[in-house]
Amino acid sequence: MITIGVVAKIFIPAVLAFWVGIAFTPILTNYLYKHEMWKKKAGKITSDGKEASIFNELHKEREVGIPRMGGIVIWLSSALTIIGIWLISKLWPTELTTKMDFLSRDQTWIPFFALIFGSLIGLIDDYLEVKNRNQNGGLPLKNRLAVVITIGLLSGLWFFLKLDISGINLPGWGILQMGWLFIPFFALVTLAIYSGGVIDGLDGLAGGVFAIIFSAYTIIAFSLGQYNLASFSAMLSGSILAFLWFNIPPARFYMSETGTMGLTVALSIVAFMTDSLGGGFGILVLPIIAMPLVATSLSNIIQLFSKKFRGKKVFLIAPIHHHFEALGWPAYKVTMRFWVMGIIFALIGVILALIW
Repeated sequence: MITIGVVAKIFIPAVLAFWVGIAFTPILTNYLYKHEMWKKKAGKITSDGKEASIFNELHKEREVGIPRMGGIVIWLSSALTIIGIWLISKLWPTELTTKMDFLSRDQTWIPFFALIFGSLIGLIDDYLEVKNRNQNGGLPLKNRLAVVITIGLLSGLWFFLKLDISGINLPGWGILQMGWLFIPFFALVTLAIYSGGVIDGLDGLAGGVFAIIFSAYTIIAFSLGQYNLASFSAMLSGSILAFLWFNIPPARFYMSETGTMGLTVALSIVAFMTDSLGGGFGILVLPIIAMPLVATSLSNIIQLFSKKFRGKKVFLIAPIHHHFEALGWPAYKVTMRFWVMGIIFALIGVILALIW
């Protein structure tokens, strides 16, 4: 039975995370600008080692002078919120404070750990990038991919051994059992979602898209009675909106890897949590709800294969949001149209998850 207490359990963490993020962002901003935490040389290098000339021309004035590491707002405000509520429930245990606690072994331990661990690795990458004088000076891509795969394998192992989950839910079929292959499948999904981190690059784009996606999974988790997970997803939406408050054009900082890595690995785990574990279809609707991430990743893959096997490009520049920029669309128009499409696909995904 849905009560006012259940609704409050979901909305209060979101509101708290938002205001915590708003409160400490000025402190973070002052630190980032004081220590010049931005790239020292504008531009990017393509996967084949050449200058990304179109991108560099479009972003030559924004690549330097705008700090990275804005994703700290998201994971730090989330960590303060979830740990703060947990501490209150332990130090002042009442019926209300106990019900508000949503840090639980069966629903939120894994996504919270993945969020923090992925974000800290991303923070290291960002720090190296702003301290190195060359282009693409962060952690090598293979190292970041290794971290993501490791998180996926460990999470899949936890699901398999501790939660006794070895398959995904299919409508009209039931659970498609995979046995031990569920573990590498988990890692593959995590890696695929992480590749969507390339959506960061325009003011407000990544923040808006991720806020929409986690809001959709809040509804799905709520419908399945996974109230702790719904609180976690809602909290992330609130913290992302706090980041977005300062990231809309002109952006005060960029989300960068410390935001995108933590969010994407947490998202994949939330999707698995709302699948066979909760009796839902969280994995099947993931490509729909996360369509902006999927489209961004596919545009990169298509571009790479086309250049390798056809010797020419499909897009003026990949990922696809920069292609629209190259066509002459203002950056704010690209961002807002991605938001609109994100909302449409999130609604489709939520509706399918509810009716299946």
